[in-house]
Amino acid sequence: MSTSEAVTRGIRIRVKAEYAPDRSQPLKNQWFFLYTIQISNEGAETVQLVSRHWIITDAMGHVDEVRGAGVVGKQPVLSPGQSFQYTSGCPLATPFGSMHGTYQMITQAGEMFDVDIASFTLTQPYDRVH
Repeated sequence: MSTSEAVTRGIRIRVKAEYAPDRSQPLKNQWFFLYTIQISNEGAETVQLVSRHWIITDAMGHVDEVRGAGVVGKQPVLSPGQSFQYTSGCPLATPFGSMHGTYQMITQAGEMFDVDIASFTLTQPYDRVH
């Protein structure tokens, strides 16, 4: 399991990523990874997650960028002290890669700002010989 953590303006982003063997088909060059993200508002302002921007890089250096409104169909509002957690997935054509990105947030006063999502690894675990 891979993890990452970053804090921007009091918004903490924690990521845990893992390989999903039941949704992968390595013989067809299809690997699938799940990532769980916890967004915690440790700041003093209420914020809303408006959109996301992901940069996904596979082992061959191929880069995909994904932009969209919200996360998992939601645009959560987080008051100070509140958290929001979700799980999503990412297909890759290689057994490992990485992801990083930003969430675009807006304050109640209408100020937009980006929150960093630190890079994390997507990797198929290797079988160990005993």
